[in-house]
Amino acid sequence: MTKFDYVTLNNGLKMPKIGFGVFQIPDAGQAQQAVSDALEVGYRMIDTAASYFNESAVGAAIAASNIDRKDIFVTSKLWVQDYGYDNTLKAFDVSMNKLGLDYLDLYLMHKPYGDYMGSWRALERLYKEGRIKAIGVTSFWNERLADLINLSEVKPAINQIETNVWWQQWSSQKFMEEQEIQPEAWAPFAEGNNDIFNNPTVKKIAEKHQKTTGQVMLRWLIQRNFVVIPKSIHKERMRENIDIFDFCLDEADMAQIKSLDTGKSTVYDEMDPKIAMSIGQVKIHD
Repeated sequence: MTKFDYVTLNNGLKMPKIGFGVFQIPDAGQAQQAVSDALEVGYRMIDTAASYFNESAVGAAIAASNIDRKDIFVTSKLWVQDYGYDNTLKAFDVSMNKLGLDYLDLYLMHKPYGDYMGSWRALERLYKEGRIKAIGVTSFWNERLADLINLSEVKPAINQIETNVWWQQWSSQKFMEEQEIQPEAWAPFAEGNNDIFNNPTVKKIAEKHQKTTGQVMLRWLIQRNFVVIPKSIHKERMRENIDIFDFCLDEADMAQIKSLDTGKSTVYDEMDPKIAMSIGQVKIHD
């Protein structure tokens, strides 16, 4: 199995620095095969969500793997439609039934919209009951994260935010580090936007280290102390993405990549009111 490092969350839980994401793999058969391949390659963290429509496939792959449950770190996420205290408790049970698991390692609120405080109270309850080992959030910008911290008994362990070479999130990382909240990057490859894999700066660094541009971008995030969750349905790419612990970027490499920061998302701006309205209206069930 590939060797990889861990981070320790603010409650003492160890979490792999790299995991396998399953966003945009909704087909049950393809998703199950992808997770099975990822586990075979050596991944020991799987990141899914209710809104990905593949929790059952993830659970089936884990069950078929013959790997001890305690050795697989499983994350899922609560969708905005199910925010609010009672709705959250119900949605959590639905996700657990689909996953076929007795507990979750990490459960995240998926977006910073709606009754997130009601949902957080429910997550705190599930955490205290031992049904979740750690709780956190996704896409919470600093102001929303500060608000949640001030009103909570249990501080979020994770904030999963879009972070890549185009949008590097330095101010968000600084605030999270001050609050002892672990940053985790979604869209580490910016969903391929702006021809990211062929960027001349990244390609030059990759050639220097005899690695691929994808490996360099993941290594850059790891060296910034981000957890990363790249996705691929191709087994060779899975191997490539996890093979990032045998080299280091030097200060010059890090500075060159930092110069690529545009200070904005190439996916969508979650602070845009129109985006917030749109996401808040998405229904994943009746």
